[in-house]
Amino acid sequence: MDSIRQERIFQFDALVQCAAKVAVVGHTHPDGDALGAATAMALTLLSRGKKEVACVFSDTPGENIRFILSPEVRCYFHDREAEKSESFLRGADLVILLDCNAFDRTEALQPLLEASPARKVLIDHHLNPDTARFDVVFSTPEVSSASELLYWILRALDWEVTLPAGTALLSGMTTDTNNFANSVFPSTFRMASELMAAGIDRDALLQKIYNGYRENRVRLMGYMQYEGLRILPGGCAYMLLTREIQQRFDLREGEAEGLVNVPLTIGDVRLSLLLKEDRGHFRVSIRSKKGTSAQALAQRFFHGGGHENASGGKLFIGTDIASAEDAAAYVENALKSFLK
Repeated sequence: MDSIRQERIFQFDALVQCAAKVAVVGHTHPDGDALGAATAMALTLLSRGKKEVACVFSDTPGENIRFILSPEVRCYFHDREAEKSESFLRGADLVILLDCNAFDRTEALQPLLEASPARKVLIDHHLNPDTARFDVVFSTPEVSSASELLYWILRALDWEVTLPAGTALLSGMTTDTNNFANSVFPSTFRMASELMAAGIDRDALLQKIYNGYRENRVRLMGYMQYEGLRILPGGCAYMLLTREIQQRFDLREGEAEGLVNVPLTIGDVRLSLLLKEDRGHFRVSIRSKKGTSAQALAQRFFHGGGHENASGGKLFIGTDIASAEDAAAYVENALKSFLK
């Protein structure tokens, strides 16, 4: 991979050797890849003798993916422990940002991270990284996930990938590719093969990732597909996950994961959107089939971006739309304009 150049490997190694306190940071609303990469990075640093290491996130992750976290690693979630999170970041002399291309993707942590005098490393697989703010950058979209990119960086460093770290990395890669369904490269299969050969039980991981949900999720998925799915001319589908629906099904963080992919199983559908209502905005997930750009749609209409066929963004209530009730009309107008 072009980003894993030897001079960057040397620079990263030197920064780690000199660091006394390391903050490993992921994006807001952390998904499996953010948790997997951050956990593996922290475990590896601890195994190399670093005593002051912690993962810091702006939000608490969903229950279904918390198993990726390790009891060996200190984790601070700003929405629960703002003071401890901020204190650790202020004292860190090295910050490693994973699975996001800029500090603004950390939301609540952004001001502290930008003001920090610590040395900074970026490890990410999204487009348009904010390279100016980092001392060392490993960034390429030609990889499945931040977890995979970190795996190859650790291999280039000749650092041991322990079984706990490897398990976190395989978990992160599996969730970000939807179990090898998208954004998969030859290197992705090599990574998985090497980790399985090292003794990681992939079947056990799949059970935890995909077969540990509550009944509420299954009922929500059925309801949304029957009552909430809208299919427009041109092969576009969208669903609105309003606050009312979330409350009706007692939806928890992470339990709508994968729902946006379901409409793409319909032959004529080439673009799928899921809008999940949050405080003051909708979180927008976009997936597409090859030949249709989810990324371009996210950039043009939803203040977002990501990968060609898997992107995300936001729709702000009060600026983009007057009220939550206007979301459907906005989406339909955006899709009509996008497909012209």
